[in-house]
Amino acid sequence: MDNAQKIFPACFVEFPPEAERQRCAFYLAAEEYIAQNFPEDYYVFSWQIGPTALLGRNQTLHKEINFDFCKQHGIDVLRRKSGGGTVYADWGNLMTSLITPAGSVEPIFTAYVHQISDGLNRIGAPTEVSGRNDITLKGGGKICGNAFYHLARHNIVHGTMLHDTQMDLMIGALNPDPDKLESQGVKSVRSRIALLKDYLPFGVDVLRQKMRLILTDRSVKLTVDDLAEIRKIEATYYTQEMIFGQTSKATTVCSDRIEGCGRVEFSITLRGSIIDDLRLGGDFFEVGDKSAEASFQEALIGLPFSREEITEKLNELKPQANIRRLEAKDVLHILFHNINEKIRNQ
Repeated sequence: MDNAQKIFPACFVEFPPEAERQRCAFYLAAEEYIAQNFPEDYYVFSWQIGPTALLGRNQTLHKEINFDFCKQHGIDVLRRKSGGGTVYADWGNLMTSLITPAGSVEPIFTAYVHQISDGLNRIGAPTEVSGRNDITLKGGGKICGNAFYHLARHNIVHGTMLHDTQMDLMIGALNPDPDKLESQGVKSVRSRIALLKDYLPFGVDVLRQKMRLILTDRSVKLTVDDLAEIRKIEATYYTQEMIFGQTSKATTVCSDRIEGCGRVEFSITLRGSIIDDLRLGGDFFEVGDKSAEASFQEALIGLPFSREEITEKLNELKPQANIRRLEAKDVLHILFHNINEKIRNQ
């Protein structure tokens, strides 16, 4: 492709040994740093990360990710600045980043996915570009997901190659949209993907070396000073607003009748996946010195919409004690019984 010939072979960015096997945010920050500080050129680097669930820019965390499962299993949860869907990655995946000068995003993105697909074909994996941003095995499942975003005077494209993966963690971490799965004629996350290890006679380290030779012909090395600046950008990815979102708002009403207590109704407004407001209704009896609504607002507003996080606050602050015969388990039942489906449908 003509566009690919203008971009590739690109300049490879070498990371010092101490910058290998970092958390995902470090490499997303490195993309930004290179775009903002390196001389104009086309840059490529590859990276590997531990178990990570990575949201797209505009997605709502609790709709896409089982946050409690991720916390329990040490899976990093992060939001990137590019669009597209949620991906799971771990040490069995190879991540690739392309940083380009200003230009129309569409031809750059198209050139990138075709170059990756062509490269995989050259080393023995029969792939093709599929849909808007995927690379699939011919006659098989998805092998690469890719995304992009635009910065002032630069573009960033990145993607993941599934060489191998911890399937139980992937399935537990992600909440795939049932409509999306059904529309593609599949019944599970596993049936939708394929693994390069089933087609290539070498591991992910060799895959990384081979793709470097295909995508680049020169290199530049990051310095200790570069790493320090990247760390500053990395920290911005771990703010609550960045991870849980802060723009979209949705209000959901969930209620149930609790034996011996009466009907309890929570009207919860979520900002992204953070509880932004809470209103309480029902025919229960209040028994505390403080209003039950104020007690629940004090305990829950500002929390992620997570069973584990809410359970901790109920046990610590006990707002339920202000309602006669209401227990923490009852609150959790009201909040989480069918509520995820209600929220998904909004």
